[in-house]
Amino acid sequence: MEVGRALMLALAFLAVAILPAAFALIFCYDEIVDRVVCGWSEWRDRRRETRTIARLDRAIEADALTRDIDLSEFDNADRRPLEQLAADLRRLGGQRIGGTGRSMVWHSALLQAYDDRLRRACRALGVTEHLTELEGVDQEIERVRVEGVLHAAGLALPAARAGHRQRHH
Repeated sequence: MEVGRALMLALAFLAVAILPAAFALIFCYDEIVDRVVCGWSEWRDRRRETRTIARLDRAIEADALTRDIDLSEFDNADRRPLEQLAADLRRLGGQRIGGTGRSMVWHSALLQAYDDRLRRACRALGVTEHLTELEGVDQEIERVRVEGVLHAAGLALPAARAGHRQRHH
């Protein structure tokens, strides 16, 4: 008989302890279900995005594109950030294209600074360039080629935009 009373007393305490949780579950049922469904939906979407990105990486062979980039160059303390190089190139490129009426010395210094930034951007992105080896028209052709390659790599430059005509001096 005492075992029955002890069991009954334990069940009564359990009922009193569970009763608030049961009321909360009954009154908040729709919100709990909504949170569970939304969490599951977000997990499914993240998983789908991860699989899509992995499929795209395999399709374009992303590892092959980045294999030739020297990552030790990014650890160099005196290396300028790529965003800053891009801003310099846009500024200098705009001055180069619109710099009519300036002296030849100014134009020459501007081209040297522009070529220097092009070389740095090429080094940062692992692009081959031959700007120092060439001169004259060949150097100008190489400059246009490098601008196109950098534009294809995602670096927007004024002279490399489609439909943009460059003025010659």
